[in-house]
Amino acid sequence: MTRAPSWTVEGRDWPNRAASRFVETPRIRWHVQVMGEGPVLLLIHGTGAATHSWCDLAPLLAERFTVVAPDLPGHGFTTGRPVGGLTMSAMARAVGDLLATLALDPQAIVGHSAGAAIGIRMTLDGLAKPKALVGLDAALLPFPGLAAKLFPTLARMLFVNPFAPHVFSAIARTSGETAKFLERSTGSRIDAAGVGYYERLFATPAQCSGAITMMADWDLEALKRDLPRLAVPLLLIHGGADSAIPPANAREAAALVADAAVTILPGLGHLAHEERPAEVATIIETFVGAR
Repeated sequence: MTRAPSWTVEGRDWPNRAASRFVETPRIRWHVQVMGEGPVLLLIHGTGAATHSWCDLAPLLAERFTVVAPDLPGHGFTTGRPVGGLTMSAMARAVGDLLATLALDPQAIVGHSAGAAIGIRMTLDGLAKPKALVGLDAALLPFPGLAAKLFPTLARMLFVNPFAPHVFSAIARTSGETAKFLERSTGSRIDAAGVGYYERLFATPAQCSGAITMMADWDLEALKRDLPRLAVPLLLIHGGADSAIPPANAREAAALVADAAVTILPGLGHLAHEERPAEVATIIETFVGAR
């Protein structure tokens, strides 16, 4: 069996642990954090991450909102798989089921990277009716050129290789490798504690498997075709030094949506919200508060 992160081991001192709870929906046992009071704000993390990605941002937003932050299926301490696997549509439906079980209706959805795509998919499919959407270094468009074919193919090859998650987790357990990977692949420099959370998750093969499976099942072509149908105000906040998704992608995606704006944060990378949470919180609060 592929070992998954354990709440008593990897989660022993998890950030904002007091806000954590476990919630059952069909086929899934969710780890979700709920904190604060006020209008509901849903946070959806990106591929390979978990609720630790919001460790500093969530408490700031909780001063004005009821913040809801789940670990996506295949990630963190959430166990089980939705019908349809880890495709974008299946993930959107699964998060919709979680919100229904919690009896919460988000006024706004904030998603990081692939999490932004899930939030937009939920909105387009009528699974949520937010008044505002925020994408943090959002992954909304297909990879350009050869990468469009290469990356999904590589992800599928790794997915069918049962040893791949174990190889990646072994690399993550090598001293300093996670920090090097994060800086190289994201352009962000986060503190040692933040790196440590990624390190302990990726040291478990199940986290690596979840990230690989999600990449293999992702369909951004369909999302790009549907973006012009989005009728909810959208703000894309993007790190100017993002080495994973160029800022130009944010501008291109915004051009497809009738009511969309882009804010570039110079010098920050793909994990901009982890680098400067206070700055990002202020931008989100201003945008959502105006709706």
